[in-house]
Amino acid sequence: MSPAPGSFYELDEAATGTSTVTATTHTAGPWSPDAQHGGPPMALMAREAQRLGDGSRVVARVTCDLLGPVPVGRLRVDSRVVRPGRSVELVECELVDLTSSRAVARAALWLVPRVEDGPVAGFPTPPPGPPDGVEHGMPQGWHPGYLDAIEWSWVEGGLEQPGPATVWMRPRVTLVPDEPLSPLQRLLVCVDSASGASAALDIRDWQFMNTELTGHLVREAAGEWIGLRAHTTLGGGAVGLAMAEVFDEHGFVGRTAQALLVRPAVQE
Repeated sequence: MSPAPGSFYELDEAATGTSTVTATTHTAGPWSPDAQHGGPPMALMAREAQRLGDGSRVVARVTCDLLGPVPVGRLRVDSRVVRPGRSVELVECELVDLTSSRAVARAALWLVPRVEDGPVAGFPTPPPGPPDGVEHGMPQGWHPGYLDAIEWSWVEGGLEQPGPATVWMRPRVTLVPDEPLSPLQRLLVCVDSASGASAALDIRDWQFMNTELTGHLVREAAGEWIGLRAHTTLGGGAVGLAMAEVFDEHGFVGRTAQALLVRPAVQE
């Protein structure tokens, strides 16, 4: 892998439960250079949640709500334990745009004890691995930033090919400087791309932006690559659903779902 310089965020200051960051151009999503892709903010909130713990728990479910466009600017992320417990714990996070003082995203993470010798059952068959995929160019009309900060290996489909897709992804940059991505952060940087990878509509004619992401994880991801086997369902109205099976190079990790707002693109 040829790493890109820098990180998704510059860390301005941090204390337990709170961090202030400035987003870099690596966070910019495909819709606009001024609005972030959903993956980096989700990973940023997960980082803050993980800083409250001691590493003895793993995430079983994570939900992220995007309350509006997340600007490529200065942000504060807060986290707190709202349901402590011996067996399960719930942590909530909030991401605030410091220019407007407006909350732009929220996340909730259910944590369970880390166990290394539990039973295994029901794993779906994994797709071919990253070496079997190919790279594609960026579709016309899509903005760089996040797209260039990820290495893509397409096994099926592509950003320029509407329909189901299977793709392996690995970030070229860190989340914050001088700090390796945790397995959960790496996964969340990538999985919000399921709706774009499996887009059923042409971005030049339609918007299909997700308002949230819900992920159920049966184990932590391992290694640099995250694989998505994704498809999008459209119901004939303003709602779509993007779903993905998530893998690492060792096998199945979990599933994600995203509710999509579907509407005609604004023609300039």
